[in-house]
Amino acid sequence: MSQVSAADLGLPEGEAPRFASAQEVAEGLQRTGYLPNTAIASVVYLADRLSKPVLVEGPAGTGKTQLAKSVAELTGSRLIRLQCYEGLDESKALYEWNYRKQLLRIQAGEILDGSRDSEATATWEELEENIFSEEFLLTRPLLEAIRSSDPVVLLIDEVDRVELETEALLLEVLSDYQVSIPELGTVRATRLPLVFLTSNNTRELSEALKRRCLYLYIDYPDLEREQAIVRTRVPGITGELAEQVARIVRSVRGLDLRKLPSVSETLDWARTLVVLGVSSIDATVAGETLHILLKYQSDIDKAAKELLTTANEAFAKQPLQKH
Repeated sequence: MSQVSAADLGLPEGEAPRFASAQEVAEGLQRTGYLPNTAIASVVYLADRLSKPVLVEGPAGTGKTQLAKSVAELTGSRLIRLQCYEGLDESKALYEWNYRKQLLRIQAGEILDGSRDSEATATWEELEENIFSEEFLLTRPLLEAIRSSDPVVLLIDEVDRVELETEALLLEVLSDYQVSIPELGTVRATRLPLVFLTSNNTRELSEALKRRCLYLYIDYPDLEREQAIVRTRVPGITGELAEQVARIVRSVRGLDLRKLPSVSETLDWARTLVVLGVSSIDATVAGETLHILLKYQSDIDKAAKELLTTANEAFAKQPLQKH
């Protein structure tokens, strides 16, 4: 097999890929406590090799944000997070000037004295050049990730919360990994960040942004994977209890609920059971602890009713069936 250079992969000169294979990604993530499926490991590997952002969609609480954190841990990279929200603009995402500090410098230079002679004008030009310098620049997550000389994982969390204008800004930055600052010039990345954008599907993202990214959908894990996650992330839990937790959660997700339990809530419930000294779950134990797993009273009532209609022995061994 011929050697593939950094340039062939679209990487800056001298920058090597982080991973040799998708299998290496999977094994590395497992060491951090994140249990990926084949699709997750493959997309992370390709994102590194192709220097492309990853758009991760799926229900809330399925491990989208944790994936970026785990990749940062695995690669020894600095995690830079841009938490998206309605109203996020360029000054909070990219950069802004420290206006208070600039004003103090202007006042210290005694420029604002009303004079307009040539000497004052020259002094103002010098001061203007000074106040639009690195000293007065406030970097925000996007610029911070672009400028970093250290390895970076950039997490753009809940990108579906921002307006189209901000989404266009993200697309511009991620297309060329560079930022134009009129007063300072163009800042280009010397080391490309590994970028993850997460979305809970609250609105449709633009086709342009989707084209720029590799796509990954993370759904609720299947029974075996969720059981493995519980055993990995909950110290002291027995295999039997982990299996019961995974089976009951899977059954509860089959109900018509206002909010289905996330993986993080599954883990909270499992930890609760361990703390309470529960070795095996029956309908009574489940009913008394459902408030850890579910967050709406109507959901708790519905799940409790379903659990109470199932014999203890049966629901410990097989998924519950809707009536």
